[in-house]
Amino acid sequence: MLKELREKVCYQNKELKNNNLVLWTSGNVSARDKKTGYMVIKPSGVLFDDLTPEDIVVLDMKGNIVEGKCKPSVDTRSHLYIYNHMPEVNGIVHTHSPYATSFAITGEPLDVYTTTAAAVFGSQVPISDFVTIGEEEIGKEVVNKIGACSAILIRNHGVFTIGNSSEAALKSAVVLEENAQYVHYAMCRQNITPLSADNVKRGYNTYHTTYGQNAVIDLLEEKS
Repeated sequence: MLKELREKVCYQNKELKNNNLVLWTSGNVSARDKKTGYMVIKPSGVLFDDLTPEDIVVLDMKGNIVEGKCKPSVDTRSHLYIYNHMPEVNGIVHTHSPYATSFAITGEPLDVYTTTAAAVFGSQVPISDFVTIGEEEIGKEVVNKIGACSAILIRNHGVFTIGNSSEAALKSAVVLEENAQYVHYAMCRQNITPLSADNVKRGYNTYHTTYGQNAVIDLLEEKS
């Protein structure tokens, strides 16, 4: 069942490690199948190098296991809560990436300091309240506080990112860690100033209307 989606999510979970976003077995990627409404997610406690598509667990939106021999991630209830309350979301990533998590520890949102962050996020990355893992609490924080951003810092814990696909959510997780690293380095040198709201809006709009091959084709068609 959902062979292609399980293969994709297995690969994307491995990409968490390849992009230095996770250590050991922590972190996960999930995706929702638009046709069936089922969610696929990484199993709990399995090393990323050992992960196979067959290990990826398929669940319905009530949390019942539809297919899979493994126990699903301990974050499953939070993923389900997000999917059940944000119908536009079809992919979720959770990491403990070091630089972004260091900002999560401060308890403050991460402002936009780079044009890349402006392009991808369009606003500061919000911070959640402190909540425990294992139930729906993190999912509730994501739904209530992420706003229009695709990423949120989970207080004293890590990062959640969302997207209309698991690929989009993974991209946000990678870009967030990259930018958190840049900001960390800059803060070690001197006081730094975030981009203005106008520059953030302009960068976000430009990126989402011109970046990528489909956007290029659209622009050419408009000029012809």
